[in-house]
Amino acid sequence: MKTNIAAFVLMLIAVPLAGELKFFPFHDEFRVSLGIPIFFFFLLWIQRIPPALSGFLAGILVVAFRIGLDSLVQADVSIGALYLKHFPAFFYYLAYAALFQLLRLNQVPYRPVRVGVLSIFIEIIANLVEFSVRHADSMGQLNLEVVGKLLVIAVIRSFFVLGFFNIMQLRQSVLAEEHERKEKERVLLLVSNLYEESVQLRKTLQFAEDITRDGYELYRQLQQVRSLDELDPLARKALSISGQVHEIKKDNQRIHAGLSKLIADEGPSDYMDLPDIMRLIVRTNDKYAASLGKTIQFGIEVNDPFPPLHVYTLLSLMNNLAANAVEAIPKEGTIAISVSRTQGRIEIQVRDNGPGIPDRKKKLVFTPGYTSKYDISGKPSTGMGLYYIREVVKELQGDIELQDDPETGETVFTLLLPIDPLTQKG
Repeated sequence: MKTNIAAFVLMLIAVPLAGELKFFPFHDEFRVSLGIPIFFFFLLWIQRIPPALSGFLAGILVVAFRIGLDSLVQADVSIGALYLKHFPAFFYYLAYAALFQLLRLNQVPYRPVRVGVLSIFIEIIANLVEFSVRHADSMGQLNLEVVGKLLVIAVIRSFFVLGFFNIMQLRQSVLAEEHERKEKERVLLLVSNLYEESVQLRKTLQFAEDITRDGYELYRQLQQVRSLDELDPLARKALSISGQVHEIKKDNQRIHAGLSKLIADEGPSDYMDLPDIMRLIVRTNDKYAASLGKTIQFGIEVNDPFPPLHVYTLLSLMNNLAANAVEAIPKEGTIAISVSRTQGRIEIQVRDNGPGIPDRKKKLVFTPGYTSKYDISGKPSTGMGLYYIREVVKELQGDIELQDDPETGETVFTLLLPIDPLTQKG
């Protein structure tokens, strides 16, 4: 509403000023000015203020402005004479705005063709109203030539205004679409990260279950040692620890259940075309590389057609591998992501020309907690990325391989996944 009020005030200022950019097609006081296109534009823009009110106030201000301006230039002309000269313009703006409101030209959705045709009709009628008020005693001047000139002027002004307004509408649509795309990407990345967190939480639940069981077993063993009374407090302590860990496990179970439900509530929007997923990964990791001060060229290749695939699963897997490759490259390098079909399965390859992984460490990289990456303060990363990938791949009954390309020396991660679990059912 604030935007509409601001536009309304701006219109009341701009229309009288623009009305002084004018010419006189009939060599009398009837003028054609820039004020009308400006007025038309603001009527299209302002949605929550009645057009008739805009026309009423704009008409009053236009007449007042013209009388005030002429009184400064023509000091010997009376205010009454100036009023008679300019007051017909009020009826033009009032008629124009009333017809605009009656025909609902600024209704949603906006229809350019309808607005264009009706705006020409409205302007001709409003011009005829002003013309009849101005020449009430000599309507014989109204003929086909006059109407023809009014029609040409109306077409030109409507074309000019609608062209400019449509450009603005298109620009707003592009900006809105870009905003929507970025917001969708943000949500996709957020949910894909939740997939990774759910795997780690599931691992924590298993650890909590193991500790609870071991704590209770220790309690039972201590209770069996009856000959040493001093062991009773230790037994109770072991039981207490087991109970506390069990409470932690129950809390984590509730969190995991809610997280799993959030991830499991799938709809059509959870599936995307593979090229779109890969372009999202490139955009995300290109920004990540830039934030690390690295220059990395990305390449994507889809060798076979695929149906829409589950975006969160693929995004979390491929994004993890791409981010690892970005971190592995020292300053400049290339990362290539390719996807193809192999014996009814989807084969994903992420390769980079970084320093590579020594053979003795290739088996360790999938171990939870293993890492060779440290931040600027010397703290290691969590070492959960590749472990998470392996766990998800195992759940999907797929395979993951790490090898060096013998020809290029590039590090290549290959995922082999069944297609069926990644496609939408029904």
